[in-house]
Amino acid sequence: MLSLFDTKPYIVYNPHTMPPNLLLTGRPGVGKTTLVRRVLEELNDIAASGFYTAEIRSAGRRLGFQIITLDGQEAILAHVEIPGKHRVSRYGVDVAAFERVALPSLALSPHTRLIVIDEIGKMECFSQLFRQAVLHALVADTPVLATIALRGDRFIEGLKAREDVELVEVTPANREQLVRELATRLRNRLHGRQR
Repeated sequence: MLSLFDTKPYIVYNPHTMPPNLLLTGRPGVGKTTLVRRVLEELNDIAASGFYTAEIRSAGRRLGFQIITLDGQEAILAHVEIPGKHRVSRYGVDVAAFERVALPSLALSPHTRLIVIDEIGKMECFSQLFRQAVLHALVADTPVLATIALRGDRFIEGLKAREDVELVEVTPANREQLVRELATRLRNRLHGRQR
């Protein structure tokens, strides 16, 4: 697994030879979603589509997770009060609501220059349509910035092993430095694709 700051402090990247897609992994709670949102702030002039996740909290207690698309659509992904067969720990997953909001945000438009997927995890992967959308996004001509579970099933592990992805581990030690580093990498990738 690639950990960015364990090797040389300055790395020159060739946008024509580096993998087009960035997958961020790390322990739960390390700040992957926050990192994605901060990178997007750095790239605010780039047309991006996709979604990120956010916790649902009440009285200091986590009750579930929602997804929020980059154009402002929202849906509850998982909640302690959702019944059903799709469960992760104490959270029931609303696959239909997730698909209704997340999948359109991953559809490519001629103006989209970056696809954001936060996250590729167990809850999201209950959806077979989402799995297909992820595979489609990774082979599209538009770079992907995604978060992915540190450990997962064969699908998740297979994504991390693809040759068209660069896997970056987010840690408390590197997450601040990664904001500008990842924004620069993505700009270089996008600039390289315009030629």
